[in-house]
Amino acid sequence: MRVRTAETYKTEEERVSITEDLKPTPVAISGVRGGPDVHTLRKDRWWLVPTLTVLGLTAFVAYSAWAALVNKDYYSAPYISPFYSPCIASNCTYQQLPIIGTWWKISPAILVLVFPLGFRLTCYYYRKAYYRSFWWAPPACAVADARPRYTGETRFPLIWQNIHRWFFYFGVIFVVFLAIDAVRAYDFPNGWGMGLGSLILTVNVILLGLYTFSCHACRHLCGGQMDQFSKHPVRYKLWSGVSRINERHQLFAWMSLFFVAFTDLYVRLVASGTIHDPRFF
Repeated sequence: MRVRTAETYKTEEERVSITEDLKPTPVAISGVRGGPDVHTLRKDRWWLVPTLTVLGLTAFVAYSAWAALVNKDYYSAPYISPFYSPCIASNCTYQQLPIIGTWWKISPAILVLVFPLGFRLTCYYYRKAYYRSFWWAPPACAVADARPRYTGETRFPLIWQNIHRWFFYFGVIFVVFLAIDAVRAYDFPNGWGMGLGSLILTVNVILLGLYTFSCHACRHLCGGQMDQFSKHPVRYKLWSGVSRINERHQLFAWMSLFFVAFTDLYVRLVASGTIHDPRFF
């Protein structure tokens, strides 16, 4: 492969830092970042993805915080908002598992959202997303980092990212509860049937399941710490299956994020009487 030298570039702009760009950049924990002195040589719209990520995540956080604190219009039989499920406080409109007594006076969604929120915040993909978009560390490939030093995830608070696998276990539990909610969404007060909300709750749990089980922690759980796959055929099949959907983990992350908010909004509009839930049968 032919490598272009500084002499082969015709313009002064093309000659900037060419020699430095070809040198490897050493990275050490707590060390000073290397690389060219210029911010970036890229001419494309590299800032577009970080900007859209900031807008998307900010919109979701703002809506979910409001939906969790408003503490009303989250249940309309047989639909319950995924932000409030499982409803484990005694002050729930629809009590699923009231293990928290009457001393809990604020929104029961606070008891629920801490676990899926922790799962997403520590997710390997979301780390990349908000590190690049909010912290610019770095904002894109071949773009200078906004911070002069690299500490990795070895210090507080980022060292807490290592508990991601424990949040994964909670994530699986929540998928189970949401699957039960999806089945109950076909059980109307006047008998079994299907409404638009039934389909929405079903799609919601499918997307959340795909996001959860395409997680890197799930892939490691299925196939990690093995020297020979031939001795573990069942785990190898599980690992192969998770690996295939892991390729779409970023897609599932965004689809499930916005659809869970849409599901809450739909239940909220039905519960408040703003819209009517159409029944198919």
